[in-house]
Amino acid sequence: MKIHREGFRIITVTALFWGVVALLAVVFLSGWAMWSVVGLAVVGTLFIVRFFREPKRSLLQDDRAVYAPADGTIVIIQEAEVAEYLGERRMQVSIFMSIWNVHINWFPVGGTVAYFKHHPGKYFIASLPKASELNEHTTVVVDTGREKILFRQIAGFVARRIVPYAKAGEQFGQNTQCGFIKFGSRVDLFLPLDAEILVKNGQKVTGTQTVIARL
Repeated sequence: MKIHREGFRIITVTALFWGVVALLAVVFLSGWAMWSVVGLAVVGTLFIVRFFREPKRSLLQDDRAVYAPADGTIVIIQEAEVAEYLGERRMQVSIFMSIWNVHINWFPVGGTVAYFKHHPGKYFIASLPKASELNEHTTVVVDTGREKILFRQIAGFVARRIVPYAKAGEQFGQNTQCGFIKFGSRVDLFLPLDAEILVKNGQKVTGTQTVIARL
């Protein structure tokens, strides 16, 4: 299993912390108490390692397809007014990532980043509709040459760190990495109203592999 680069530091710190805790348990405790603490240290370390896993996936590309930018569950499909940059109504498709999902984010389409902005904000539960506007988030607009696709990385109640890789004016390939959100969070896609939506609420999707819509 490959570990994502965003996890190296926190995994090291976590392993050292739990290592010290386990050592103290061995020195000062005995019996079931000692083994309980040691077991907790092992589980805590393995959880962090698993969270920062980087899966190996096929690089799929299709100019007319919008791929899932994240692993997770579809929680919103609706029309929404997008005042920022676009100034028009779009179809919103939102993917909620639990702490059990891979938290890498990918570009759903390829093209030039026409717009990027980081917005400070609150930390409501990411699955709530209001999180899209009120929570800390980034907004990225990719110009494919035919369409402009806007998507947002949204911090959640637990997730308090968005690591974006998008930079305005630079080109990125479809399904290449666009960032990482640490712990539970959400990604919103805002698609043209005439896009053919191919997913439904409650559906599990896989980043870079599930086609969300066709343009």
